[in-house]
Amino acid sequence: MSFILTLDQGTTSSRAILFDHGGNPVAMAQQEFSQIFPHPGWVEHDPMEIWASQEAVAREVLRTAGIRAADLAAIGITNQRETTLVWDRRTGQPLYNAIVWQDRRTADICEQLRRQGAEELFRDKTGLVLDPYFSGTKVKWILDHIPDARARARRGELAFGTVDSWLIWQITGGKKHLTDVSNAARTLLFNIHRGEWDEDLLTLLDIPRELLPEVRSSSEVYCHSRPDFLGGALPVSGIAGDQQAALFGQICHRPGMVKNTYGTGCFMVMFTGEQAITSRNNLLTTIAWERDGRKTFALEGSVFVAGAVVQWLRDGLGIIRSSGEIEALAAGVDNSDGVFFVPAFTGLGAPYWDPHARGTITGMTRGTTRAHIARAALDSIAHQTVDVLKAMEADAGMAISELRTDGGATVNNLLMQIQADLLDVPVICPRVSETSALGAAYLAGLGCGFWKNTEQIGEQWQVARRFEPVRSRDEVARQREQWRRAVERSRSWAE
Repeated sequence: MSFILTLDQGTTSSRAILFDHGGNPVAMAQQEFSQIFPHPGWVEHDPMEIWASQEAVAREVLRTAGIRAADLAAIGITNQRETTLVWDRRTGQPLYNAIVWQDRRTADICEQLRRQGAEELFRDKTGLVLDPYFSGTKVKWILDHIPDARARARRGELAFGTVDSWLIWQITGGKKHLTDVSNAARTLLFNIHRGEWDEDLLTLLDIPRELLPEVRSSSEVYCHSRPDFLGGALPVSGIAGDQQAALFGQICHRPGMVKNTYGTGCFMVMFTGEQAITSRNNLLTTIAWERDGRKTFALEGSVFVAGAVVQWLRDGLGIIRSSGEIEALAAGVDNSDGVFFVPAFTGLGAPYWDPHARGTITGMTRGTTRAHIARAALDSIAHQTVDVLKAMEADAGMAISELRTDGGATVNNLLMQIQADLLDVPVICPRVSETSALGAAYLAGLGCGFWKNTEQIGEQWQVARRFEPVRSRDEVARQREQWRRAVERSRSWAE
């Protein structure tokens, strides 16, 4: 039993990655699946296609590596969070398509709950803001719109789950209906302090308790796979939502350690240990993971547009032909020459939460070139990250000593250097970049005894690239002040 298999079920593709005992990825398979947009602002997935793609890549990665089920110690799962499924317990058939975390159809439900004065109750119990992003209002929408669904749920005929629960159901042939605390904490239904589904919140959303999965820790043997899945009954022993899994895979196991994932947007998470810190700066308080009976917490902040600004320069303006060109173009100038780009195409996320902000480019002159705009675009990713991190430091009452990074945009060395300069701390890219999958593998391996403890896996974490701050503090202070002025000009534009 030489490997851990991670099922990495994402928003646009399903992947399977094999890790050896050294924490090294030895084989990977990936398959994209359909994105469904029935109406503006609605985003859905076909649950059966999610499962078919995940099952296919799991089998493919074993074939590619030339191994059998007997060579696997366990299976770990990491998943797109908040995406919501309801299915028939008897037939296993979905009641409706999966409603994806990006979906905004329940904005009116959230607004109605605010008018009822429920927003503070949800924040106090769940650590989350009342937003369509999370699962609870999506479940309510399904029960409200599918005939007889709520009555069937009360009779125990239906099951709700996030994607991890759906995969477990399929892997076990419908024998297990469960989730872990990191996924339960993203539903708007789970009291993160008491560690249980909350009756007050279920009542507010009119969601029957009979619908809900059992909540377990993030690292233990939950069940065994049906033999026909991969050719043997394998333990499933680790589950975590993708951002919490990345935090674990980055070995951010001490309070105050932070990781930032640079993708289409940015997801920054600070580990706060056994303390659930209530944010005063519009961040989310969430469960990081639970192991050996010990529940731990994190602060989280999201930037809506990060790598997407590079895609816009490519597809919207046409000033680059491929995303990889932006580094060389932006490096053609020493700085942005006073140009600031606030990419608030869909509003601003943390710490502003301004849905009415809009994209703004300020400071242009006749001397402005596409290189200056490209440089300002990279600057914008780094500035937004600083905004979130400063809010985290204020909430936690501690300053960070380094930022651990992952995600596709970390291949851009210029961006990473800009980030180090603006933060005034080292920015570190690890040798293994598949940090969500690695974190799920570590949780599974610790859950089944493949690895002994966190000290052992901590020794496996290695630095690939390190960026030290070099820009003068006075220059950075001027840049930050100009950035704040640019952000103010973008805010409330569409109100």
